[in-house]
Amino acid sequence: MLLLSYLGLLAGLSLLVVMTMRGIGIIVSAIVCAIVVAVTSEMNLGEAMLKYYMNGFTGFFTTWFPAILLGAIFGRLMDDSGAALAIANKSKQVLGAKRAIMAVVGAGAILTYGGVSVFVVGFTLYPIAFELFRSANIAHRFIPASIIFGSISFTMVSPGSPEIQNLIPTTYFGTTATAGGIIGVLMALLIMLAGGYALKYMANRAAANGESFDLPEGYGEEAVSKESLVSFLNAIIPLVILVGGFNLLSHYISVIEALLAAMVASLLIGYVLFRKTIEAPGKMISEGSENALIAISNTCAVVGFGAVAAQSPAFANIVAFLTDMPGLEYAGLAVAVTVIAGITGSASGGLGIALPILAPIYQGMGLDNGAMHRISAIASGGLDSLPHNGYVVTTIRAICKETHQRAYPAAFVVSVLIPLPVLGIAVLLYSIFA
Repeated sequence: MLLLSYLGLLAGLSLLVVMTMRGIGIIVSAIVCAIVVAVTSEMNLGEAMLKYYMNGFTGFFTTWFPAILLGAIFGRLMDDSGAALAIANKSKQVLGAKRAIMAVVGAGAILTYGGVSVFVVGFTLYPIAFELFRSANIAHRFIPASIIFGSISFTMVSPGSPEIQNLIPTTYFGTTATAGGIIGVLMALLIMLAGGYALKYMANRAAANGESFDLPEGYGEEAVSKESLVSFLNAIIPLVILVGGFNLLSHYISVIEALLAAMVASLLIGYVLFRKTIEAPGKMISEGSENALIAISNTCAVVGFGAVAAQSPAFANIVAFLTDMPGLEYAGLAVAVTVIAGITGSASGGLGIALPILAPIYQGMGLDNGAMHRISAIASGGLDSLPHNGYVVTTIRAICKETHQRAYPAAFVVSVLIPLPVLGIAVLLYSIFA
């Protein structure tokens, strides 16, 4: 039975990758693949889907929907007002078209570290990236990797980030968003520098091989950038309030309450600053709400898949092996979170499945909570970005109208190959100094 369970877990994950790469919706794909795992693990199918799957789905929804809802509305505020575009344009002005990749990555980092939803960041940055890459004659297929790298790699796992990948560990380790100290900051900087160099190297090599700004087949109309009526200084005020207020309040109230309070304050101040450039506030709120439902439903779907996988004998066997590594406790935690994030295809989903199981085990070993928080956050951002990751699929196909064959290799380098060795360095440093 154990062998069949292993085969089923592998088959379910592989099928999930194949189905999403073929354009099948992640919600349907996750349900089908959860059934595969349940059947091969000889679970009661009704219990697996109605109990394990739905508990995983609704549990994640209950905990994180308020924050994601406010974040999505805030993202629409930044987008509809032109504030997000002002930030992206400033990166363009400062760095210039010749540093197109750096400009896109920098703008994405500012927006996501400011709490803007990654999906909103992707749609906001693409018109700017299009013009920058066209003027610099850089191959179009590197735009998705630039957007993905700037929005989900070093920014979402950095100390102080308001992204939920940095907040979920606080629930289980009793930490704040700045947990992990200077080592966490250094690891984020290392990912940023290594990934930026890798992107530049790949783009330069492609140019040397004769590649230019070529659109994928069947692309359709070209993106057109628009002008923003919001100044750069005004545009960053809500972001400063969000990040600063969140990190200040998190020392006095719970992390989730601090995030919600900071988001409400940012929304109110942002609306006061940008009200003249927002044409339809009601539409902004309704579209933000719809975006929140789509984003959290996709994540909940893979959390549900992970919840079923967590009940399989194969999963239990893997966890037992990883938590029984003498002298390598931090490494065991890192590998476990990495593997589970890969299985679910989601950093937040992987954390939501892994930490309720793993946190009590490793806390019982007397490990440092801050170190475990930062290791878990960094580990969630490695194998999560496999081809079936919802944001990867959305960025490549829906936003950039590219194909996985053309665009995913570069995205794989900066969102998987770069973070994994950095995770190893983090484990080593925390093992020595924590």
